[in-house]
Amino acid sequence: MEGNTTTTPTKRNRIVPVILALVIISGGLFGVQKYYYYRTHEDTDDAQVDGDLSAVVARAGGYVDSIAIEDNQRVNAGQLLIRLEDKEYKLKLEQALAAQKLAGSRIDVSATEITTMEATANGYKAMVDAAKARLWQANQDYNRYAQLVKNGAVPRQQFDKAQSDKDAATAAYASAVAQYNAAMAKTNNSRTQLQVTHTALDQQQVDVDYAQLQLSYTQIKAPVTGIVTKRRIQKGQLIQPGQTLFAVVDENSLYITANFKETQMEHIRPGQEVAIEVDAYPGHKITGKVHNFAGTTGAKISLLPPDNATGNFVKVVQRIPVKISIEASAEVRNLLRPGMNVTVSVSTKN
Repeated sequence: MEGNTTTTPTKRNRIVPVILALVIISGGLFGVQKYYYYRTHEDTDDAQVDGDLSAVVARAGGYVDSIAIEDNQRVNAGQLLIRLEDKEYKLKLEQALAAQKLAGSRIDVSATEITTMEATANGYKAMVDAAKARLWQANQDYNRYAQLVKNGAVPRQQFDKAQSDKDAATAAYASAVAQYNAAMAKTNNSRTQLQVTHTALDQQQVDVDYAQLQLSYTQIKAPVTGIVTKRRIQKGQLIQPGQTLFAVVDENSLYITANFKETQMEHIRPGQEVAIEVDAYPGHKITGKVHNFAGTTGAKISLLPPDNATGNFVKVVQRIPVKISIEASAEVRNLLRPGMNVTVSVSTKN
């Protein structure tokens, strides 16, 4: 009995120092681990999932004919989402096509007229050449008879006839030249009109292209692949050009915006590895890389930025938004939504 009573306090006196030593060693190891960790890492829980929201805006006005999507639905880029009533736009396209066809028919008529006028002008050109030849012959006869009359070889009547023939040939040549010039003037005028008609046809083609473009705007398609959010329209609603209908969260543009204290920015550099933990999915380990830094502090671009030149100055540690790209599988990306809280740890070893 006495032996057992003596042994128990001795054992207890030995266990307490051992436990205390283990606690000190564990605490020391933990402290050393944390010391080396924070020497090479910068952490913050002031971070969120962010992403590009592509606003879908109506480019043409009209009544909503059909809606093929609902809120929170995933859509693919180019998928038809909204269809507007298009009867009015189809009529405008038909009008433009009709005007284009009319301009085309005018070109055909003008081209035919020009061909006819050119043939007429060529006929007058032949008449001019023939009249010119007759005038040359009449001049030759006139000169020859003038010399013969002077020498008394022929009677005066023959010379008078040669002179009369010369005057007639001169008048015929002048008439042929005038007719040819008039025909050529009409031909040139028709050619000018044809060029104007071609210009009008080009304008009609522009009108047709514009009408087709406006008609295509009645089919509103997804600009990117992602999730539809904030749908603000209903079937039968009248929408105006420029009206925002809803937004699509681009699932291929998700990233992290982490707001680090300015005192943490000394060793953070683009390209450094980042460990990301999403509050909603703590079991998923996601990695990323530092992409770039914001141009100002978060407070400077807020709605009411501080003005330290007035009132009493109180120094507050500022935060710098840092963009972090996400490196994760498509399955994990589909779980993320802009606005989710995350915790990030930047490895500043390199």
